[in-house]
Amino acid sequence: MLAGAAPAIGAASAAGRGHAAGAARAAHPARTARRDVGGRRLAGRGIVVNYPSRHSRRLPAVPASAYVIANAGTGKVLAARDPHGLFPPASTLKVLTAITTIPLLNPHASVVATRLAASVEPNVVGLVPGHRYKVADLFRALLMISANDAAVSLVQATGSFANGIALMNAQARHLQAYDVVARQPNGLPARGQVVSAYDLALIARQALAMPAFMRYDSTLAARFPVTKRRRVTLVNQNALLTGYRGGIGGKIGWTVRAEATYIGMARRHGTTLIVTILHCTPLMEITSAERLLNWGFAMAGKVRAVGTLVPPLAATAARHSSRTQSGKAQRGSAGSAAAQVKNARSPDPTLALGAGVTAALCVTMVGGLTWRRRRASPTGNSPG
Repeated sequence: MLAGAAPAIGAASAAGRGHAAGAARAAHPARTARRDVGGRRLAGRGIVVNYPSRHSRRLPAVPASAYVIANAGTGKVLAARDPHGLFPPASTLKVLTAITTIPLLNPHASVVATRLAASVEPNVVGLVPGHRYKVADLFRALLMISANDAAVSLVQATGSFANGIALMNAQARHLQAYDVVARQPNGLPARGQVVSAYDLALIARQALAMPAFMRYDSTLAARFPVTKRRRVTLVNQNALLTGYRGGIGGKIGWTVRAEATYIGMARRHGTTLIVTILHCTPLMEITSAERLLNWGFAMAGKVRAVGTLVPPLAATAARHSSRTQSGKAQRGSAGSAAAQVKNARSPDPTLALGAGVTAALCVTMVGGLTWRRRRASPTGNSPG
């Protein structure tokens, strides 16, 4: 099922949402959310908010099982509902794919589409096996039209599919997004693949700090060369960019099981807010985000925070965290991942790795393997 496309009108009652949410949690029974991250108030499953007075503007009712509204600048969480609840991400996971691979891949390099990438159903942009595609074009397809095939090509460009997924999960650990389990780079259904609204907010905050991500994500229209003779027009799916005052970015998602999911980012009068929504009634995700953003802008500076978006781990802490959580089996798989990373450093421009992170930050891969990111290049594809 397509992650990121709008479904037909008519799906899901509240009872259906509750059943799907239970199924999401049951998909990986050994996996539980780290509900302590961000503050004890965020451990609750209901709505969490500190109204300054009885006459304060109340949170809007939205048809979603979980959400977070946070100030990207201060990190303050203004309000939330079941912020650490585990749900399928659908295409919101592509934001993690992007922030993981943008610093590593040279935007001017080309990637040869594999059969694996081209065979994804639905593939969305229509990659052709054996054809070369510019990395920057793949990022635009990924974020503008939620191209599932582009997601696979981008993670494969890190050395292999498995290597790219390992890097995504390592990036999540680095951000302290401990609720995240990534299995597919496009967010298509996969057993045990989950996120939380809180962790999506951490991921979105990192995305906001990456100028290259924001450029790709906010592009309204672009041409994509499927073959030398065939080009298609990409039109950004995120209506927040054109329909909401101050909208600057975001990512929609949808699958049958996840229902509608969404990340939205908006800026007004110097205040940047993030809203994340999981398990929402289909076709209501952007409307719900706009209502929550309106409340957030109206109440910013008036409500006392219910929690905070934690900062990324320091490199040494990330290494220690990975070592304590990794078992022998994971360490065994790291050997092959190391070889994949070595191959990814090939001078072949198809697999050229761009230097994309301003700090020498160690992203810890599964099994304790560390990937040392190099200094920022003048290409501009680095966190700002």
